[in-house]
Amino acid sequence: MTFAGAHTALVTPFRDGQFDEPAFRRLIQHQIQGGISGIVPVGTTGESPTLDHEEHLKVIETAVSAAEKRCLVIAGTGSNSTAEAVDLTVAAAKLGADAALLVAPYYNKPSQEGLYRHFSAIAEAVKIPLVLYSIPGRCGIEIGIETVVRLAHEHASIVAIKEAGGSVERVNQLRAALPDSFEILSGDDSLTLPFLSVGAVGVVSVASNVIPAEVSALVRHHLQGNPAAALQIHRKYYPLFKDLFIEPNPVPVKFALARLGRITAEVRLPLCEMSSANAMRVGETLTAVGI
Repeated sequence: MTFAGAHTALVTPFRDGQFDEPAFRRLIQHQIQGGISGIVPVGTTGESPTLDHEEHLKVIETAVSAAEKRCLVIAGTGSNSTAEAVDLTVAAAKLGADAALLVAPYYNKPSQEGLYRHFSAIAEAVKIPLVLYSIPGRCGIEIGIETVVRLAHEHASIVAIKEAGGSVERVNQLRAALPDSFEILSGDDSLTLPFLSVGAVGVVSVASNVIPAEVSALVRHHLQGNPAAALQIHRKYYPLFKDLFIEPNPVPVKFALARLGRITAEVRLPLCEMSSANAMRVGETLTAVGI
């Protein structure tokens, strides 16, 4: 299995406070029609912190069912509780997820040894491929390069990392320290092209909720040796990449999807709707890039 390509960090649509399964299925169909390589349900963009255990698994189950093996399903199963992360990952594997995305434990700020033991415990509990997820801006810690190397060498199922630390230099360092078979994915749409240029093979994208074909094409062009075409797409959609983070994710992308009539803009507290000024700005950006 390879994670090369574009993978969508799916929103979890709500209607009147409940998971909107029909809208979610339509979103997945739109992703597949756009040529996306994979979908990532119940990650950060999927508002996983506000889903209870039953809802979390329902979203994964629905994603697997709707995808029908037409793209990878990489289930978000990370937690700041190792026991919970193990339980969720085991359950996701049983539901048919192709792989799991494991965010670094947040809030409790473990040491690098603690991180190593956390991810090791998950790897020992399942056989599906595992993708580490380092996002220090949300978690307060990063998965150290030496810890990634240690995990990659000691656990055959730990095969990739979603890198959302905002540093091209760190991608350079990861690529130099890890086996060629270990894959690196960008966790930031605006940095996908720079990361690809130094050894990443794809992206877990927020923007592809809105423009799956375009994000897929950007990655595909670069991997196929046509960086000029990739750069053209990057330049066109860069304003959207940035403005989809004008307020906490996934508030802006849900607003954008609602403007397109695909879902409601509903989010769960403590998230709330965008300010009117920012809503106007995102709307103007959608128009400016031709959406």
